Amino acid sequence: MNQNEISVSIKIPELKCVESRTESKRLHYGRFTLSPLRKGQANTIGSAIRRVLLGEVEGTCITRAKFNNISNEYSAIIGIEESIHEILMNLKEIVLRSDAYGIREGSIHVVGPKKVTAEDIILPPSVRIIDTTQHIANINKSITLDMSLQIEKGRGYIIQNPNNSNYKDEFFPIDAVFVPVQNVNYSIHSYWNENETQEILFLEIWTNGGLAPKEALDEASRNLIDFFLPFLNAKEENSDGTNSLNDNITPSLPISHISTNTKRIVFNQMYIDQLNFSTRIYNCLKKANINTVSDLLNYSGKDLMKIKHLGEQSVKEILELIRNIGIDSPGNPV
Repeated sequence: MNQNEISVSIKIPELKCVESRTESKRLHYGRFTLSPLRKGQANTIGSAIRRVLLGEVEGTCITRAKFNNISNEYSAIIGIEESIHEILMNLKEIVLRSDAYGIREGSIHVVGPKKVTAEDIILPPSVRIIDTTQHIANINKSITLDMSLQIEKGRGYIIQNPNNSNYKDEFFPIDAVFVPVQNVNYSIHSYWNENETQEILFLEIWTNGGLAPKEALDEASRNLIDFFLPFLNAKEENSDGTNSLNDNITPSLPISHISTNTKRIVFNQMYIDQLNFSTRIYNCLKKANINTVSDLLNYSGKDLMKIKHLGEQSVKEILELIRNIGIDSPGNPV
């Protein structure tokens, strides 16, 4: 075996959906587990994925509406119970699903008397209504309600300027809520397994039906990966101002890119906290400025015995552990 390399068996964490249910058309629930994880990893992953789920997953909604011959959103239409403003607020609550980007056109053409719901919206094939029972307006006379709608896909929130009450193109902007994920909770379960603490991440996701929880999790995961791609492709600037990639830098234990259960790892990029030492042994090694496996291999058994608070039994544990993962014992045995 090359003295600068090691073969380590790594168990890749597995994601499982343990519960999935539809509580209503506008409330879907999913519960997932990710395990096994090392101590501290569950909180890192759970916190990051929760933020992305709540803020970066895209949704579809109605962003603008036009009424024939109406130029003020606080106007009233004779024969309709709701004001223009109330109708706009009802349109805001409609949950849509679309895979297409850009502005899509919809419309409503209804003759009263009638209760107008989301089912009455005429949509392009690329857009689908999740809950067709959403109320829009009550027409109590024999009049016609004609509306033009603009539909967009995006992320986050767009709050319109409340000071603009008149619009030249007669389209009224609607506060856009592109947020299909309603809530996310995560919890962590720790357990002892083969001389180390491992963790299970439990993740709960509620959506409005515009996306299923698993779809939202898939999109959030892709977004999270995209956020870190610039770090992987980072360029190092030379003294002459030119950029060059440092090909010698590789992340220690790049688990997300492991295609088999075995990975070759360079000693000086493998840290001692990856060897699952007890807390006391780990602290003693750190105080002796031993940070990597490469540092550790520079110490013989006798040298390790000289480290403060590191007794004979602890040294034997260190030597046994590194032998078990395929490294020859450093120096002479105790």
